[in-house]
Amino acid sequence: MNSIFGFSHDVTLIIWALVSIVFLVVMIAKFKWNPFVTLLLSAILLGFLAGMLPADIIKAVTGGLGGTLGTIAIVIGLGTMLGKMMAESGGAERIATTLIDKFGERNVHWAMMIVGFIVGIPVFFEVGVILLIPIVFIVARKTRMSLLQIGIPVLAGLSTVHGLVPPHPAPMIAIDAYHADLGKTILYSIIIGLPTAILAGPLFGKWIGKRIQVEPPANLVEQFTTTGNRELPGFGITLLTILMPVILMLIGSIASIIDPDGIYSITTFCEFIGHEVIALLISVVFAFYTLGFARGFSKEDVSRFASECLAPTATIILIIGAGGAFKQVLITSGVGDAIAAIATSSHVNIIFFAWFIAALIRVATGSATIAMTTAAGIVAPILAQNPDTNVELAVLATGAGSLILSHVNDAGFWMVKEFFNMSVPQTLKSWTVMETILSVVGLVFILLLSMVV
Repeated sequence: MNSIFGFSHDVTLIIWALVSIVFLVVMIAKFKWNPFVTLLLSAILLGFLAGMLPADIIKAVTGGLGGTLGTIAIVIGLGTMLGKMMAESGGAERIATTLIDKFGERNVHWAMMIVGFIVGIPVFFEVGVILLIPIVFIVARKTRMSLLQIGIPVLAGLSTVHGLVPPHPAPMIAIDAYHADLGKTILYSIIIGLPTAILAGPLFGKWIGKRIQVEPPANLVEQFTTTGNRELPGFGITLLTILMPVILMLIGSIASIIDPDGIYSITTFCEFIGHEVIALLISVVFAFYTLGFARGFSKEDVSRFASECLAPTATIILIIGAGGAFKQVLITSGVGDAIAAIATSSHVNIIFFAWFIAALIRVATGSATIAMTTAAGIVAPILAQNPDTNVELAVLATGAGSLILSHVNDAGFWMVKEFFNMSVPQTLKSWTVMETILSVVGLVFILLLSMVV
C-alpha cells in the first residue's frame, strides 16, 4: 500500500496518518471512547494502513508504550507522592499565607500566581487545582476580591508549569524524543514561563475578574475552608522540599556543562543525583521526614499517604503509554520521516511547526498530554534532519501548543467550571481565553528567545 490516487509514498503516508488522527479525535471527542483504548486502536490502524507487517506493528506498539513509561511512570509516581505529602502536611497553605503576608492584600493576585507556579512543579495540574482551590476560597473570602481575580493567576501558574517546566511528564516526553538537555530546558522554561504566566494570570485575571462575578459552591467553601488546628510547617523547609528535585536536576546539568567529559568523580555523582528519577526519589524520601515525621505523622500515616495517591494516576500513566505507542508507530511506519522530508523542503520554521502540530491535536482531543506526546513523534524526525534548531526551545514550543484553547472536550475545563461555579460561556470567556493567552504568548517569547540562543 505504497500510494493512493497517484500520490507519492510520503504524501500517502501522511494521508494515512491524518486518517488515523481523525479516527482518534472522533472516537475521543464525539463518541467519548476511552483515550487509552482509542490510542492503541489508532496506532494499530495506522500500522496496517501504512503497510507494516502485523509483527512489526505489535513490536512498535509494545516498544513505544514500554519505552515511554520506562522513566515517565516513575516520575509520575514519585511526583504524586511529593504532592500528597505537601497536601497532608499543610505545606501549600504555608506557602500561600506567607506570600500573601509579604505581598499584601492589594497584590495578593501576584502572590497566587507564584503559589501556582511553585506548587505546580511537583504535581499534576488536576492535583494542583484540588490542592490549591481551598486556598483560593480562603484568600477570596479574606480579601473580598473577585474569585476569578484570585483563581485565574493560580490556574495560570499551574498550567504554565504543566505544559512547559520539567519534570512534568509531558515536557519530559518531548525532552526524551528531541534529545534535549534537561537543565537548559528548565532554564528556558522559567525565562519564558514566568512572563507568560504574568500576562495570562494576574493581568488577565484582574481584567476578567471585574467582568465575571461568581461565587464558589457553598458546600465546597464549607468543606475546604475548615482547616482545624493543624500547625503548618515552616515556609523555608516547605519551599526547599518542593524545589529540591529541580535544584538537584540543575546541579546535574551544571556539572555536565562544566565537565562534559566526566573527568572528575564529583561530576559523575552530580549527574547521578541530577537524573530526574534519582532527584525525585531523594526529594520524596526527604519529604517523608520534613513534611511527614517532622509534622507528627506516624510511619503508618506516611505509608498510607504514599499508597493512596498512586491509584488516581493509573489512567494518566496508561494514556501516556498509549500515546508513546502511537508515537512509535508514527516513527516506525515512516510517517515521521515523510513529514520531515516535506517540512524540510518547504523550509518551515520548525519551532512554529512544533507549536502548530501540538495545538491542532490539543484542540481536537482536549488532552495536553496526548497533544505533546503525538506532536513529539511527528516533530522528532524533523529535528533530527535540522541539527541547527534549538531542541530545547522546540520542547517548549510543543508544550505551549499543547495548552491552547481548552474547551468542552478537556477534563480540566469541567474541573475549573465546577470548582468556580461558572456556566459554560463564563468558563470559555475566562479559563479558555487564559489557556490560549498562555499558548500564544509563550510561542512569541520562544520565537524571540530563539533569536538569541
